[in-house]
Amino acid sequence: MSQLRLLPSLFGAQATRFLAARYISVFNWRGRSSGSPATFPGSKGGGGSSYMEEMYFAWLENPQSVHKSWDSFFRKASEEASSGSAQPQLPSVIPESRPTVPGRTSKLVEDHLAVQSLIRAYQIRGHHVAQLDPLGILDADLDSFVPSDLITTIDKLAFYDLQEADLDKEFQLPTTTFIGGSENTLSLREIIRRLETTYCQHIGLEFMFINDVEQCQWIRQKFETPGVMQFSSEEKRTLLARLVRSMRFEDFLARKWSSEKRFGLEGCEVMIPALKTIIDKSSEMGIENVILGMPHRGRLNVLANVIRKDLEQIFCQFDPKLEAADEGSGDVKYHLGMYHERINRATNRNITLSLVANPSHLEAVDPVVQGKTKAEQFYRGDVQGKKVMSILVHGDAAFAGQGVVYETFHLSDLPSYTTNGTVHVVVNNQVCYRRRGHNEMDEPMFTQPLMYKQIHRQVPVLKKYADKLIAEGTVTLQEFEEEIAKYDRICEEAYGRSKDKKILHIKHWLDSPWPGFFNVDGEPKSMTCPPTGIPEDVLTHIGNVASSVPLEDFKIHTGLSRILRGRADMTKKRTVDWALAEYMAFGSLLKDGIHVRLSGQDVERGTFSHRHHVLHDQEVDRRTCVPMNHLWPDQAPYTVCNSSLSEYGVLGFELGYAMASPNALVLWEAQFGDFHNTAQCIIDQFISTGQAKWVRHNGIVLLLPHGMEGMGPEHSSARPERFLQMSNDDSDAYPVFTEDFEVSQLYDCNWIVVNCSTPASYFHVLRRQILLPFRKPLIIFTPKSLLRHPEARSSFDQMVSGTTFQRVIPEDGAAARAPGQVRRLIFCTGKVYYDLVKERISQGLEEQVAITRLEQISPFPFDLIKQEAEKYPGAELVWCQEEHKNMGYYDYISPRFMTILGHTRPIWYVGRDPAAAPATGNRNAHLVSLKKFLDTAFNLQAFEGKTF
Repeated sequence: MSQLRLLPSLFGAQATRFLAARYISVFNWRGRSSGSPATFPGSKGGGGSSYMEEMYFAWLENPQSVHKSWDSFFRKASEEASSGSAQPQLPSVIPESRPTVPGRTSKLVEDHLAVQSLIRAYQIRGHHVAQLDPLGILDADLDSFVPSDLITTIDKLAFYDLQEADLDKEFQLPTTTFIGGSENTLSLREIIRRLETTYCQHIGLEFMFINDVEQCQWIRQKFETPGVMQFSSEEKRTLLARLVRSMRFEDFLARKWSSEKRFGLEGCEVMIPALKTIIDKSSEMGIENVILGMPHRGRLNVLANVIRKDLEQIFCQFDPKLEAADEGSGDVKYHLGMYHERINRATNRNITLSLVANPSHLEAVDPVVQGKTKAEQFYRGDVQGKKVMSILVHGDAAFAGQGVVYETFHLSDLPSYTTNGTVHVVVNNQVCYRRRGHNEMDEPMFTQPLMYKQIHRQVPVLKKYADKLIAEGTVTLQEFEEEIAKYDRICEEAYGRSKDKKILHIKHWLDSPWPGFFNVDGEPKSMTCPPTGIPEDVLTHIGNVASSVPLEDFKIHTGLSRILRGRADMTKKRTVDWALAEYMAFGSLLKDGIHVRLSGQDVERGTFSHRHHVLHDQEVDRRTCVPMNHLWPDQAPYTVCNSSLSEYGVLGFELGYAMASPNALVLWEAQFGDFHNTAQCIIDQFISTGQAKWVRHNGIVLLLPHGMEGMGPEHSSARPERFLQMSNDDSDAYPVFTEDFEVSQLYDCNWIVVNCSTPASYFHVLRRQILLPFRKPLIIFTPKSLLRHPEARSSFDQMVSGTTFQRVIPEDGAAARAPGQVRRLIFCTGKVYYDLVKERISQGLEEQVAITRLEQISPFPFDLIKQEAEKYPGAELVWCQEEHKNMGYYDYISPRFMTILGHTRPIWYVGRDPAAAPATGNRNAHLVSLKKFLDTAFNLQAFEGKTF
């Protein structure tokens, strides 16, 4: 014990460094740092020499009474003291009383702790004084705050109780810094110099907010290690060549088309070599597919010099005489995307690059890119994201201001949404600058005169870098000029070839090709769709699995047991409800190798607790079962996943997922139909217009619960009028009814809008979505009360082999058997059919009133409506809807009825009056308005004497 009690009162330098390096990572010494005080191991508050003394004397009494780290330290210090290290001679035995540790010891420890605080201050706040403004006008509009704990002048050493005389003293470096490289100690002067080199030059690092210590250490190592920013001569020459291409491309466009908008990259040309370096390094680490999303600034340059789009195809976009191929409306050149497979020159490995087409809505493409990346990873079995990655380029203002950025980040850790990381490149216009303002037609001097005077004086980055390399002998002036001449020649030759282009083909800009799905010209291989029914034994098998629990010893909820028994009973009776019909559609596609993915808020259970595709063990936490994945041994996988509470981000994600392959049924379900309006940007800019703008087919399905059921204005309407208004079929064009009219009409439309009234219709339209020889977005207004309505059932007979989706379900009752006696033919869609049937029975009008349902609303089934109208020549034609007159379907169907009828018969409106809100919040008012329009629907004198 006496040996353990030997400790010099003046700690040896090695012992002190040992303490500093191992036990103190954050320290607030006497108010020196604005951060919260750090603690020694086991301490309860702000530490210091007094605390260390307490630990020491406690250790003297009983080494086991202190933390093992302190025990190890004091033992080591004792051993060093007893080994004869050069220290002032002190009593060899510590008295039993508690003496005061001499001031020199305390000062030495304090200085080491102060140096650690200094290092941490630079790591936390060094970016505040980094030289990030190339224009030299930082004080004009940005915070010029200089933290007091950074050594910007010698007198600031006093903040740490250090002096100028301490600058040449050696200090032990803590494990939380890499500035020493292979050295464990550095002089204070050198410590400050290296910290300034790392944190206060032209790169600002703000990372200490990260909670993951390993990530912080990774960043420190990548930036603090001496020499880490030094490039080899070959790397410098490569960087110069890439800068030449980046800058001369912009210069070429400016010379040839000075009055054209192109959203050039001037002021941030370095982004091109940065992106190429990211891709090079990614390829080196095994990445095979990189998916990019970016706004319009610099897009043409990225297409040319990163994706390697043929220059003549870019240049011909500027030709005002270029005719558009009959492929759609197209888009401006700085919105277009591209897909390219090539050899990465740095690694000599194959790499696929795709730049996703993007509208002017900044950041809207973010979740789309993530969804496409996730799908590509899924199809490759790339669970960890080692083969497929994404890069997102942002503008600084959009990155901060657009909420979809947050919604996209919010998906990053969800199991069925994570892409295992994304490289985000934010083009900071306070670090870079825009040489020509917002675009080339802009005059930024109107609002930023002083800034743009300074910008006009700026020496281009290419000249700066070339001068530097020439001065240091890395390249010669002749080599630099030859590199410029070579690329200028490439551009001129491509420009010459571009003049031969007479027709603009949008398909040359496709960002997500589907090899083998279309013919070589990009057209469907046929214009037919096979029947969508399936064999009865398959229906029965799926029904049996849907009503069982495939795993042994799996305890389900008693309420769920009742639901499964109900499914089993329906299967025996050869009938299905809505949930079972969906199960059979999904299951049959999985059998055929079609991946099915259902995403949205609470989709696993279903908003209305009807689906239950994920079973939860009631006795084992987190044990789940997805029976849909137990249908067949070699089936395709089924993914059903509850999303975050997001519509914009998640719908964009699923759209991107559906882009990756035509052989998948990708569905997004809104919790209630009207919630889609927070994703309106994705609907308007991508789903409705995507094929017209970018020749990009997409088969995404939107499930939008819809129906007026007295639940108030926010949970009633999925706003069908909006989707119908954006449908591109012509209301005034009388169609030619060819043999393939149904499929051709679907091919020509921009999307398909349906409101199914039976489970069988829902089953067939889901299967048709995959069996069609092309892909179109499908908008389904799904029911709420019909999910459990006793009349909303379908027989297996309506779903077996040979059956198909019925665009129109005609009257099949007494009225159909005697059409000449029918006085009124009511057309409707969706849930209101059941209200009409009930009212017709109550009034005994089954022979006088026929009811026909439109299952597919758009594209409008002109041929079948014509047949129905002609079948009842003496009947009044009525359109009945439960929505208000200025909403719903009437404004869409009315002119189309007039066209197909030749304006010879009116189509009367029956429904709720026009209103501002979609539905009333008063239950009684709801019922009154329902009764009112049902009375009108069956009042055969309601329109007598009225003109249409």
